[in-house]
Amino acid sequence: MSGSPSKSDQNFVRQFSWLTAGLSILALVLMVLAYAIYSNIPKEQDPAVAKRTEARIAPVGAVYAGDTGRAAMLAAQEAAAKAAASQVAYGGSTDGKTIYDNLCHSCHTAGVAGAPKLGDKGAWAARIAEGTATLIKHAIEGYTGPDGNHMPPKGGNPALTDEQVTNTVKWMTDQAK
Repeated sequence: MSGSPSKSDQNFVRQFSWLTAGLSILALVLMVLAYAIYSNIPKEQDPAVAKRTEARIAPVGAVYAGDTGRAAMLAAQEAAAKAAASQVAYGGSTDGKTIYDNLCHSCHTAGVAGAPKLGDKGAWAARIAEGTATLIKHAIEGYTGPDGNHMPPKGGNPALTDEQVTNTVKWMTDQAK
């Protein structure tokens, strides 16, 4: 098998080279076409960017005039009040027992993380001796005791108001007296 390739071999190599070159050119043309199509497609916007833009360009206030304006102003105030109430835990209830039943019972029934159990006079005596103001402060701001017991701020629910926490602490201490 020495010598020059036969005519059929030369013909095959030539045709195969043309085929390879043609496919390479076709691939480049398809890549350029795909890039041209892709570059004309509008890009998706991040929803957070759109929200920040809307907030930045939103009007600061509104003008209300006459009866129509007064009605619109009252509707806006009512909507704002409903929105604010929905952000307050437990519908804004200030009943200590309701808040305890919905949130505090999970730790204060089982004594989780050193929490004094509801009605346990021995566990609550030293805490009550520190004063209600101190208990309320610890309940609102959170507290980690020297023995490692831990009270998260507002019982772990930041939607509670200070008044709700205060009433719940008072209700719980009343159960231990």
